[in-house]
Amino acid sequence: MKHVFCRKSRGLCVILLALMVIAPLELLAIKPFARDMVLIYSGGKHRSYVWDQDRFKPYVSMEDEKGNFHWLFDGFLFLEIHNGNGRGFASYYQKQAARKAEWKKLVDDYFTPGLNICALDDAIEAARKENPKNFTKRKIVLGMPEPIPNVTYWGGIDGKSLDFSKMEDRLAACCWFVDYVKKKFKEAKLKNVEISGFYWIAEEATNSRDLAKNVGDYVRENGYNFNWIPYFKSDGFKEWRNLGFDIAYLQPNYFFNEKVPYERMDETSKLAFENGMCVEMEFDERALKSKGYGYRLRDYIKAFDQYGIFEDLPIAYYQGGTAFYDLFHSFEAEDNALYMELARRIAVRQEKPELKGMEHIKALME
Repeated sequence: MKHVFCRKSRGLCVILLALMVIAPLELLAIKPFARDMVLIYSGGKHRSYVWDQDRFKPYVSMEDEKGNFHWLFDGFLFLEIHNGNGRGFASYYQKQAARKAEWKKLVDDYFTPGLNICALDDAIEAARKENPKNFTKRKIVLGMPEPIPNVTYWGGIDGKSLDFSKMEDRLAACCWFVDYVKKKFKEAKLKNVEISGFYWIAEEATNSRDLAKNVGDYVRENGYNFNWIPYFKSDGFKEWRNLGFDIAYLQPNYFFNEKVPYERMDETSKLAFENGMCVEMEFDERALKSKGYGYRLRDYIKAFDQYGIFEDLPIAYYQGGTAFYDLFHSFEAEDNALYMELARRIAVRQEKPELKGMEHIKALME
């Protein structure tokens, strides 16, 4: 088995052949997973919104019908799929691959004062003044671009130009990304958030089947967890553990197409449980009353209740751009009610001593 590490003095990755026993997850000194991790798309020029302090407020906390304060999402996944100028952060999104300059700019944007991660920290600080009790730092997961195979124009590290036809060079770029995120986070001096993990942006294993495991090793060596959200039945979804990920959320891909029947939720839940996976909740701006897809978000809520996902497992929440915010600020009472229907469940999950976990679900299936 290959064991891979990065020589920080040179910034290049050296591959050693060695036998290695994989330690159980609980023995690895990695950050714990978020219970409720919302996806925050940011960094592309094509985005029509900005993530400032006000935008984050409905994600950080809520006030129930009785005026009681509740914390909401404890995890925030910052990611982007392309930069809006023709360069993709993973295979197939654009004709040209993002280079080191685009990777660096993405991280710099995330740590811009008053925006993105810094704005989230500000929003949490404001909420803590209202309710200083029962707070734990919110977990930040950073989307890691895929070094797209065979690209030769990405750039260099320590004077060496990288060639992505070579595994060691693809790995070197990923190690550089982890190190740069650590550097920027340290410089930001944020009080209310912590980097807990990295997320592999490619939603299938096709182009990175061997690479992902080595990247995961480096992520864990630095104390972080490695996350993946493969699309429904994507290449390699059942192999997620062998691919090197610490947690995986299966996409149902039900919300987006009205021709997909509700049975997709049943099938997704079954596949996830059989393979030890969590499940992603999915919706976008079409959940608003004016768009007519709110019933499909309610189908997710129904299925997550039915299969014990709310009760037992970590959840990732895909919301398109800013759909959760839009439901909260809508002038339609039906939209506000849908926000509250989901937010109440998140608040309950945040206030539980612990989630029951996958073993509880397996017992229910027997």
